[in-house]
Amino acid sequence: MKKSPLPRPTWRALLTAGAVLSCGPTPESVLPEGAPDVEGQTRQADLSWTLGAQYDASQANITFNVYSARATRIEVYLYKTPQGAQEVLSYVLTKNTSTNVWTKTASVTTLKNAGITGAVYYGYRAWGPNWTYDSAWKKGSATGFKSDVDSAGNRFNPNKLLMDPYALEISHDPTNPVTTNGTIYASGPNYRNIDSGAQATKSIVLPTIARAYGTKPTRALKDDIIYEVHVRGLTMGDTSIASAYRGTYKGAGMKAASLAALGVTAVEFLPVQETDNDDNDVNATSTQDDNYWGYMTLNYFAPDRRYSSDKSAGGPTREFQEMVKAFHDQGIKVFIDVVYNHTGEGGSWSATDKSTYNVLSYRGLDNPTYYSLTSDMQSSWDNTGVGGNFNTRNAVAQNLIVDSLNYWKDELGVDGFRFDLASVLGNTCEHGCFNYDKMTSGTALNRIWNSLSPRAVGGGTGVDLIAEPWAIGGNSYQVGNFPSGWAEWNGTYRDTFRKDQNEMGMSTVTPGQLAARFAGSSDLYGDDGRRPSHSINFMVAHDGFTLKDLYSCNNKSNNQAWPYGPSDGGEDHNTSWDQGGAGADQRRAARNGMAFVMVSAGVPMFNGGDEFLRTQYCNNNVYNLDSSANWLNYGLSTDQTNFKTFTQRLIAFRKAHPALRPANFYSASDTNGNVMEQLRWFRPDGAVADSGYMGDGNNHALAFRIDGTEFGDSAAAIYVAYNGWSGAVDFKLPWAFNGKQWYRVTDTCNWAEGASQVSSPGSEPAVGGEGATYGVCARGLVVLIAK
Repeated sequence: MKKSPLPRPTWRALLTAGAVLSCGPTPESVLPEGAPDVEGQTRQADLSWTLGAQYDASQANITFNVYSARATRIEVYLYKTPQGAQEVLSYVLTKNTSTNVWTKTASVTTLKNAGITGAVYYGYRAWGPNWTYDSAWKKGSATGFKSDVDSAGNRFNPNKLLMDPYALEISHDPTNPVTTNGTIYASGPNYRNIDSGAQATKSIVLPTIARAYGTKPTRALKDDIIYEVHVRGLTMGDTSIASAYRGTYKGAGMKAASLAALGVTAVEFLPVQETDNDDNDVNATSTQDDNYWGYMTLNYFAPDRRYSSDKSAGGPTREFQEMVKAFHDQGIKVFIDVVYNHTGEGGSWSATDKSTYNVLSYRGLDNPTYYSLTSDMQSSWDNTGVGGNFNTRNAVAQNLIVDSLNYWKDELGVDGFRFDLASVLGNTCEHGCFNYDKMTSGTALNRIWNSLSPRAVGGGTGVDLIAEPWAIGGNSYQVGNFPSGWAEWNGTYRDTFRKDQNEMGMSTVTPGQLAARFAGSSDLYGDDGRRPSHSINFMVAHDGFTLKDLYSCNNKSNNQAWPYGPSDGGEDHNTSWDQGGAGADQRRAARNGMAFVMVSAGVPMFNGGDEFLRTQYCNNNVYNLDSSANWLNYGLSTDQTNFKTFTQRLIAFRKAHPALRPANFYSASDTNGNVMEQLRWFRPDGAVADSGYMGDGNNHALAFRIDGTEFGDSAAAIYVAYNGWSGAVDFKLPWAFNGKQWYRVTDTCNWAEGASQVSSPGSEPAVGGEGATYGVCARGLVVLIAK
């Protein structure tokens, strides 16, 4: 499912989308020598790159380093307050012509004498071929101006104060309740001479913060249960948390124990890198320009300050680490959704105006290095729908991506990353084209894999890397075609089961297609040596309907009044169906959807709140709704409580049975000599499902049996029967080993609905042995174990 574009042509919606720089020598640590890190080892070094602003070991000096191959002059401006005042000092930087890094070291004593006694706020002003330096230039003047963009794609404008791409925190968002006029950051004939300095976002110089994020889990990805959620939405509606901590990293950490009790092993947060969201819902009568999801990244290193209860300099970084530790203490991994395909600077303000772009950071420092441009170098190339592609083919831009990822991994404790619109990271072109190719060694995808110490398939140290394997246009839809080792959101899994559930008679889904998804999608991931765990199986995600709405809404309803909307965009084809409006049938369909991911080989993922049938009231594009209707609401009805118990017990069942979490694709043969195949497919009449049955789209019932003994499972075998028909079907049960019979774990049908719909271990009722008949209701699923 493609990510719907943010609204246009408002300024924030348009905040979207050279020489090789080698990392310099490792600077000395600013911690006392011998300070222990989280593993108790001695921390000997600070960051492994020199870009950005860093204190020296004595904290007596700060060195500013910024990259630009095309600038002719760069100055750093220093401020004692983040907003509303002019600079107190400025320095000219010196260029190293071999690395294109511009440098200046400033004395902390000098800064203090100038009145900078607390946090150090700074920004850059840059000149280049399209706006040459003239000593007569003053802030807000056009002196030196030649063009907003030249033939080489340069967009220098010294009237725009620029964020440091390597800043570890930033002071505030470009627009906020104090600064509501975003046009001050734009170029073009109407805005180029407006000086942004006093109101612009400032970068913050941070001393090194010790690694205090606990012990990282080493669990194999195949054993994870992923819970995708918004860090703010997780707790804003939770009255059990103190109001000061709701919607914050600290509040999220307070949910770690309850998510562990649910069975979650990995929490995947929607973007937490800085985005422009400070003025969300200042005027709740309008959602125009609001940015709730956060897919418009302003800075790739800084944790979003809005999500921190401690908003002092360094506070968001420390509080993010505290949250990670809270999850680590519960054995839960922390994944973050990262957006390296475009940035919050955006694209052009209109399709016909090539001069007016936002100039906030990367664009004003070195536009052709950081952005992929059209062949005439005048416009952004766009495969994101929300602005210009980040220039992921450029080595310097790749350095920034890799350095950012390593920072979140090593300094902030993150265990894995989900890459938004990740096909853009496989682009082989810098300018004038887009071409995805997983085999090209120089792409960002392969650079990331080779630089980030990915976790081995069997578990251990390292990080989990997950791709959203599509973008917009070109050859960007690449499900199953990412480099070996990468896990992917399996959009084919989602589409296959949705069609089978909700589009009978309209879409053809064969039993063989269902079987491929149940068994880990070897057709997508087996050809290049990948495993079932490289398939992230999901029915819904943040982008689209919730699990409840998938089975309760025939169409999107995005133009509702606040707090349920309005939201523009959103997919028109959702493969959804309201089950004829019957609430009990809607809940049954949702139970099937949750059961599919829990009994399939691969890695299950579900969206926060789906465990208790959260609704978005049929709005399928809630990117802009920072509202009570979009936050998780923990006041549950009986039906919601029952569904949460169903989910919790089904997760526990999956975790208790390694046969559902194979390291390799199932074999159709008996590999341990017990006369039972690892996996066998059955027709409802008990016969083996041959190729004719599996290839016939007129068949809508399928069962499979897994030999538990080949996986060290406590169950001799596991049997799953799914009836996609609109009427009940009798399934004849297969052999369950000599002396064994089948016991029911769960039946998703309406008759069984309640708190005990999934039986507790040891209390499963017997349903018979080989040859017994089990009736499965219309559109129902049954799970049995042999013992």
